[in-house]
Amino acid sequence: MSEINEVTPQEVEKMIDDENIIIIDVREDEEVAQGIIEKAKHIPLGEIPEAVAELDKDKSYILVCRSGARSMNASKYMDEQGFKVSNMKGGMLDWDGEVIVG
Repeated sequence: MSEINEVTPQEVEKMIDDENIIIIDVREDEEVAQGIIEKAKHIPLGEIPEAVAELDKDKSYILVCRSGARSMNASKYMDEQGFKVSNMKGGMLDWDGEVIVG
């Protein structure tokens, strides 16, 4: 099993406008309602197995959760499915960038 690449929230902020990178927030609805990274796609962790069928394997994905643990699990799963993934270290607890509050 390959090692999952980890990126810092600061690195993610620099990559946010790259059209080949998709940020996926795997937190639950009530967590996302408190704020989500602009341009992030919300797919709760439990829905990742079904959602991967809709995702483009030519893109790169950065997975995000509250602290980085759930998104690491999702990253490992997507990596096993052949996706290029990175996990945002520290999750939203370490995110200082802008968020959209829903």
